[in-house]
Amino acid sequence: MTNKIISTAPGRVCLFGDHQDYLGLPIIATTIDKEIKIEAVKNDLNQFNIYKKDLNENQIIELNKEINETDFLSLSLNILKKYNCIPDQGFDIEITSTIPINSGLSSSSALIVAWINFLLNAFTDIEITAELLAKISYQIEVKETGGSGGKMDQYTISYGETIYLDTITDKIKIFDGDLCDMIIAVSNQEKDTQGLLKKLKEGALKSIQIIKNHIPEFNIQNSYDINLKNYLSYLDDQYKPFFNAAVENYRITLEARKELEKSKINIDKVGLLMNLHHSFLKNELNITTTEIDEMINVAEFNGSIGSKIVGSGGGGSIVCLSKDENSSYDIINELKKISVKDAFIAKKGRGPIISYE
Repeated sequence: MTNKIISTAPGRVCLFGDHQDYLGLPIIATTIDKEIKIEAVKNDLNQFNIYKKDLNENQIIELNKEINETDFLSLSLNILKKYNCIPDQGFDIEITSTIPINSGLSSSSALIVAWINFLLNAFTDIEITAELLAKISYQIEVKETGGSGGKMDQYTISYGETIYLDTITDKIKIFDGDLCDMIIAVSNQEKDTQGLLKKLKEGALKSIQIIKNHIPEFNIQNSYDINLKNYLSYLDDQYKPFFNAAVENYRITLEARKELEKSKINIDKVGLLMNLHHSFLKNELNITTTEIDEMINVAEFNGSIGSKIVGSGGGGSIVCLSKDENSSYDIINELKKISVKDAFIAKKGRGPIISYE
């Protein structure tokens, strides 16, 4: 075993399919060139001494004791036992992030993927694939903790590509075409990710169940061609927005897939679809804020061809598409004038990486 192991994993941006993956509907997402980095140096102790630099937090995990903590890092050690991954060497570990934290860019999922990759590489000799990393990370972050999210974050980060994910079968379609510049702008509002996800998921599932009570054969995965007006008639005003957003955003995601599969992408059409997607997130699911709305308006006024909120909502970030560098910097400069927390050009990121020193 080498003295030092470095494990990195990228942030992700959802392009299409926000609040769809937990309904079993597909998503389109990509990685960005901002990363979580885990630097692990062997020590002579039988423990992981973990320093989370950006949070200024320390954590010690004793390797010779039963682990009862339920934080993601500790929980991972218990889950990985079934893969015969049992750490027998201590490390001093520093975790840093260039991904804005709690901003809708999946810093937590990136940490889990990087952590799992580190542990599997350090303490097993099994073949580590993107599918395996995604599967284990999803189990830890969602299944074991009862989280309300879906599979988008773990699969996008683990594959490190621009992907279409069928969240029922876990089949991946990788898009080879290049997108234009993406501008990420981070708001000053932190998100209540799990609280908002829980509320929206419950509303969407309830609306679908009401429809199924009237039409037992209904399946949301087969809703692309339905007469939406007829189905909405079964719902009262409380649940109509959830169902309308689910079906319309599903249709938008499938239209975006058709465009992204082409050898020459019509980025203007992608931008229009992104704007339409955002309109349902804003007007039906009500996940934007006054600050997010202002950020979108500034981006569009200064040349964005497509803009949307990123992540669970209630704060966080936006992503904008820009055709040229001048427009990209105009958008960034104008966003900074309204005192956003951060704004930057994001290139497509890479997947999880392990290196040794």
